[in-house]
Amino acid sequence: MRVHWFLPTGGDARDVLPTAPDAHPRAPDHGYLAQVAMACDRLGYDAMLTPCGTGCEDAWLATASLIPLTRRIRFLVAFRPALLTPTLAAQMASTHQRLSGGRMLVNIVTGAEAAELARFGVHDDKDTRYAQTAEFLQVMRGAWSREPFDFDGRFYRVAGATTREVPDPVPEIYFGGASDAAERVAAEHVDVYLAWGEPPAMVRERVQRVRSLAAAAGRTLRLGIRFHVIARPTAAEAWAFADRLLTGMDAEAIAAAQHDFAATQSVGQRRMAELHGGDPGRLVVHPNVWAGFGLVRGGVGTGLVGSYEEVAERIAEYHDLGFEELILSGYPHLEEAYWFGEGVMPILREAGLLPPLDAPGSPVFSFR
Repeated sequence: MRVHWFLPTGGDARDVLPTAPDAHPRAPDHGYLAQVAMACDRLGYDAMLTPCGTGCEDAWLATASLIPLTRRIRFLVAFRPALLTPTLAAQMASTHQRLSGGRMLVNIVTGAEAAELARFGVHDDKDTRYAQTAEFLQVMRGAWSREPFDFDGRFYRVAGATTREVPDPVPEIYFGGASDAAERVAAEHVDVYLAWGEPPAMVRERVQRVRSLAAAAGRTLRLGIRFHVIARPTAAEAWAFADRLLTGMDAEAIAAAQHDFAATQSVGQRRMAELHGGDPGRLVVHPNVWAGFGLVRGGVGTGLVGSYEEVAERIAEYHDLGFEELILSGYPHLEEAYWFGEGVMPILREAGLLPPLDAPGSPVFSFR
C-alpha cells in the first residue's frame, strides 16, 4: 500500500475555516511548504499531492522548488488538461522527472466548478471536457514513447509529438471523478483511479464498476482513496479535536457552503454533501469516518478519526475493498503528518501494509 500526504499550497491553519483570532493561518510560503515536505520525506510518506486552482500556488513550480530539499518523497502534481497542450505537459513532466531523480507523478483534474473554469477561459460542458481529457492523455503518453507520435482527433492534431528524452520511469497518471464520463476515462487511460472518502457501502459499487470497465478495455487499474485524518493516542483525544474543529464552523458558514454544494455540477461533491445534508448531527457516517470537514469545505469532506489503532483498522478495511493508495491531509498539515506518521504508520508497517522505513530511529540523549 502507498500512503501519500497533501502539500497545502493554498495555505494552512489549525481550523478548517481559519477565522478565529487563535487560528494562526499559515501562508503557503516556501519556508512552510519546505517544512511539510521535509517532514513527510523523513516520516516515510510515498508522495505529496499538490493541488491546482487559482486559490493555490502553482503546483509545478512549488514542487520543483522542493526537489533539492527532499531525498525520497515523490510529487503528485495536479493540473487541468484544458490549460496546456498535451505535448507541453509531457515535456514539463519529463523534465520534472529527470530533475527530481524519478520522483514525478501526474494527477489529471478535469472536473471543476464553472466559476473556477471561467477564470481560465474554459466554458466547455462536462462531457466535452472529459472527451478532451481522453485525447489529451493519448497524446501525452504518445509523446513519452520512443518514437515521434502523430494524432488526429476532435481536439488535438499533433505531428511528431515527443520530448527530449523518455522520462524514466514514465510518470504514473492519477485521476478522479464520480461521473459516468470520468469513470470511462479512468478505465481506458489512467494508472490510478481516485475516489473521495465515502463509506464502504457507497464506494464498493464504484470499485466494482470501474474495475469492470477497465477489464472490458483490456486494462487493470490501481485504486486510491482520499481522506483527511485526525489520529491520536486515544479515541477521546481524536474526537475532542474533531469537536474543536466543529466549533469553528458557524451556522452561517455551514449554510453558505451547503447552498454552493446544492448547485454543484460535480457528482463527487454532491455525494459528499449528501452524506450529512448540512446537519451537524449526522457526521459519523461509518465507524471512525467523520463528515464534519464537508460542512464547510469543498472537495473531500470526510476524515478518519480515532486512536492510532482504530485509524489503522479503518485503513485495513478500505485496503480489503481494493484501495492500494491512500491520500491524506490534516489541520494543520505539518503537525498532523507527524501524528499519523509516528502513530499509525508503524502499525501499518507491522501489519505488512507498508514497507519498512528506510531510516531507522536513533537513541535520544536524556541529559542524565
